Amino acid sequence: MSSSPLLQIHEAPRPGEPPPLLRLAFRPFYLLAAALAVLAIPAWLAGYHGLLQLDLLWHAHEMVFGFAGAVIVSFLLTASRNWTNQWTPRGAHLAVLALLWLAGRAGMVLAASHDVTPAVAIAARAVDAVFLPLGAWELLRVLKRANSKRNYPIAGIVSLLALANICFHAAALGWHSFSALTPVHAAILLITLLEAVMSGRVLPMFTTNGAPGSKPRSIAWLDKTALALIAATALAWLLPVPAPVTAAVAFAAAIVNAARLLGWAPLSTIRVPLLWVLHLSYAWIAGGLLLLGFAAIGIGSASSAFHALGVGAMSGLIIGMITRTALGHTGRPLKAGRAEFFMYCFLEAGAILRLCANIVPAGNRDFTLYSAAACWSVAFLLYLIVYTPYLSQARLDGREG
Repeated sequence: MSSSPLLQIHEAPRPGEPPPLLRLAFRPFYLLAAALAVLAIPAWLAGYHGLLQLDLLWHAHEMVFGFAGAVIVSFLLTASRNWTNQWTPRGAHLAVLALLWLAGRAGMVLAASHDVTPAVAIAARAVDAVFLPLGAWELLRVLKRANSKRNYPIAGIVSLLALANICFHAAALGWHSFSALTPVHAAILLITLLEAVMSGRVLPMFTTNGAPGSKPRSIAWLDKTALALIAATALAWLLPVPAPVTAAVAFAAAIVNAARLLGWAPLSTIRVPLLWVLHLSYAWIAGGLLLLGFAAIGIGSASSAFHALGVGAMSGLIIGMITRTALGHTGRPLKAGRAEFFMYCFLEAGAILRLCANIVPAGNRDFTLYSAAACWSVAFLLYLIVYTPYLSQARLDGREG
């Protein structure tokens, strides 16, 4: 995916311009999130076998609040720069946010240790708990400054995600009686809702522009119903609602979101990796909601449903968007090369293998888990190899950002 030398415009830095890595939030955070993705799953497997003091709660937290949280905050801060024409954190301000996120990762490793005192564990978790509220505030501040009321609900979802993280820490410390996995489930469902909101805004447009001859359609009532049913599924799963009701709502959400996706002409994207990865990842939303409905009535496991939503949908959309937006915001053509194609294939293979690990015979589970972990880590390792130069250098077209 090398760019033509004719496209490489190297301007002298403007006075006061921060280094390229700190010019927009996506630059440092996409790389940091990818690095966490490469390391965290192998680290959890080491913990799974007793080689490290990293348990299931650490794994679940880092994948949702650490990895996804970094991408969500940085993606929305970058997008809000375009939505509002207002500056979002950059330079030293952005560096402080990135260092705070890194401190949170160190804090979570420390909190997982059996050797720390309760006071140290509380302090370590408090460090992690600061990042998402601060990210939500930075986003809301920019939106309010531009009076971008249409996007207030998005800041609201990020705020709820921050609240879920605080509830996770409270439960992990024994301050509440509910399972610490409950806030993780809540966060995954909130992220699913955010994905559905953002996909409705961009996927039809991306498909129209990137797949000539395609005719994606958005139907307003279907879009609203799809979002409402995801929200209703989240509430039904988290609240003491009768299992058949939860299942019925989840099944309805799966069907309506599948219908929504079909309207976006997914088959027209087969030859365009930058598009099919997003469409396929949205299909995982419908599949995950279907599995959640079955889990509610005792068929299959909640683990399978949340891995479908977390690995297939969330991580698939993340790798699709952190490649697409990084290309666009560094002045490169919106075209996937072989590296991106393999990233997407490894990610999808990892998602499928992770679900298989829940149903294969016990003797094959570890091998399947290792295979899923390898696929996941390779996908994001490829991202680091290819995109570190892109994100640490100035835009090729000489523009800001």
